[in-house]
Amino acid sequence: MGFGKRIELTIQTVLFASRWLLAPFYVALAFAMVILMIKAGQHVVHLAHDSFSADESTVVLDTLGLIDLTLTCSLVVLVIFSGFENFVSHVAPDGATSRPAWLTKIDFGGLKLKLMSSIVAISAIQTLRVFMDLPNQTDRALAWNVGIHLSFVLSAVLLAASDRISGHGAKSEDGGH
Repeated sequence: MGFGKRIELTIQTVLFASRWLLAPFYVALAFAMVILMIKAGQHVVHLAHDSFSADESTVVLDTLGLIDLTLTCSLVVLVIFSGFENFVSHVAPDGATSRPAWLTKIDFGGLKLKLMSSIVAISAIQTLRVFMDLPNQTDRALAWNVGIHLSFVLSAVLLAASDRISGHGAKSEDGGH
């Protein structure tokens, strides 16, 4: 093997191994889920403490906060598992029975669409929270919130359309995403 071929092989080996540099990011995301779990616990304690004295809209707002945290954690799980599976290595051993069925079916295009869908859902809940607290909102804050939500919706629609136009959308109909 010539000198140039050995250099090329070495560079390819280093670049291929560099995918493991993503692993600490996925571990950091798992740690962030622990922090979100603590926040969810605080929401539950607050909700339980104020459940008899708070009015209905306050209870609904606190519950929407829990839903928001749950969707955010689901988004983090989606990024961790599909990102690790797509870019680093297999997540579970071959004999693992608790492996989610979608794990090996989602590709990078499908991940982008699921991420945008989750972001739109989180934004929708935030917008709903603002509407539930309407007396305490300014017109400007309300307009900004709705505008931001609509920009997420438009981004998701454009991403889905571009994915479909590029031919990746057909896979999702077959179960490929």
